[in-house]
Amino acid sequence: MTRVLVSDKLSSEGLAILERESGLIQTDVKTGLSEQELCAIIGNYEGLVVRSSTTVTATVLEAAKSLKVIGRAGIGVDNIDVPAASRHGVIVMNTPTGNMTTTAEHAIAMLMATARKIPQATLSMRQGKWEKSKFTGVEVCNKTLGVIGVGNIGGIVANRAQGLGMKVIACDPFVTEEKAQKMKIELVSLDALYERSDFITVHAPLTPETKGLVGKTAFAKMKPKAIIINCARGGIVDEAALYEALKSNRIAGAALDVFSEEPPKENPLITMDQVVVTPHLGAATAEAQLNVAMDVAQQMVEFFKYGTIKNAVNFPTMSPEAAKTLQPYSVLAEKMGSLQTQLAPGPIQEVVIEFSGDVAEYDTRPLTMAALKGLLTPISDFVNYVNAPVMAKERGIRVVESKASQPKDFASLITITIKTSKGERRIAGAMFGHKEPRIVRVDGFFLEAIPHGNILFLENWDKPGVIGDIGTILGSNGINVARMQIGRETPGGRAISLLNIDQSLNKELLEQVRKLPNIISATQVTL
Repeated sequence: MTRVLVSDKLSSEGLAILERESGLIQTDVKTGLSEQELCAIIGNYEGLVVRSSTTVTATVLEAAKSLKVIGRAGIGVDNIDVPAASRHGVIVMNTPTGNMTTTAEHAIAMLMATARKIPQATLSMRQGKWEKSKFTGVEVCNKTLGVIGVGNIGGIVANRAQGLGMKVIACDPFVTEEKAQKMKIELVSLDALYERSDFITVHAPLTPETKGLVGKTAFAKMKPKAIIINCARGGIVDEAALYEALKSNRIAGAALDVFSEEPPKENPLITMDQVVVTPHLGAATAEAQLNVAMDVAQQMVEFFKYGTIKNAVNFPTMSPEAAKTLQPYSVLAEKMGSLQTQLAPGPIQEVVIEFSGDVAEYDTRPLTMAALKGLLTPISDFVNYVNAPVMAKERGIRVVESKASQPKDFASLITITIKTSKGERRIAGAMFGHKEPRIVRVDGFFLEAIPHGNILFLENWDKPGVIGDIGTILGSNGINVARMQIGRETPGGRAISLLNIDQSLNKELLEQVRKLPNIISATQVTL
């Protein structure tokens, strides 16, 4: 008998799906457990179902000797130590589609509430007042909505806004013009979006690149009557800069469902009349909670009944027999995909994934899924191994997979080529000793780089002093270089350098590197 623990409140409909499999699954519901209490019992269970209250730490996973799968009723897995789960061989599955519409609708609701000052008027009336002129709002019809990130949720918001008669412009470096035309939106630069929009809504993942994205510089470019909405992730909007922009009447208002600290403590934005706030309610509807509960329950049943892995965030679908051989290549393919996106000069239109040598003898579809997951992870919170091909198609990315049984320099080689409107880039990777991934080629440059951690990717002219200049800047700022790999075409010609660094560079330091003599470009990536 397989035992599954439900440690957070789950709808009765979701529990019913699990309980119908009583001949296969014994379901125990125990909520409100502390970490110590969870550690004491988790060793008895093969499955764990959580929402957002239970935190699955590395300590819990260490105690979970029998655990095979964690099901998250919802999309966010911030409360689960996914790397630790992977190390322990535990599959982590989420439910990415159950609350997309709900979150998008909340963004529209926040937009309307701010435009018409509904919460403020409600509070005034509850105080016995009748202040019609004080709460004069603005229409949204014929106004311009700027959407930062038009993936799943952002796309729904754009569609709903068009139904309200709004013109939608968007900034998303990973959406092609063809896809934008189908969505009837106009792709613009981030600066143009700030300058032209009456309303701006954020629907991007929180990454090192998007943290503080909407800050002081952005607010300075916005219209005085602009309103900013953030129902995505706290931290994308610089809250201190937003406070100053509102206080100085640089912009007209804001609507926030998410905060850099949750619950927020002594956040002055909450007290401002121009701001509408909600306590992270984006996914908080009865329908969404029902959807994610039923989804996670069904996924757990299919996993234990048929071995089906659906919406896994840390493991591609593959047979147990092939997993042992292909898992290292899956890691390599995912890192190569992520590297390609972080280095891409523009929206990716096509990706060609070629397998040669021994690895080509296997079913490489899981490796293609891993490569696409890596390709999309830097730009989406929703991607996993299962939905990565669908998301790539939705974004207008053509995917080509090819095999060549004859090895090329290595017993097995994976080559990923991306094509954009600004050119193409080819990256090849191989395994050293069957378990150590390496990047062995970038375009025409050959090298042996370790795809892990913080990497400073440089394109430069092969001139004396380049390495010394970089080392001086990094060293004087306390940045240690763990490894360096260099490739060049010809002496004195173009060269590339991949520096594994122990900590990331801030924007100012990265800009200093870019201004060094003989540096063509400098990009920081995280793998």
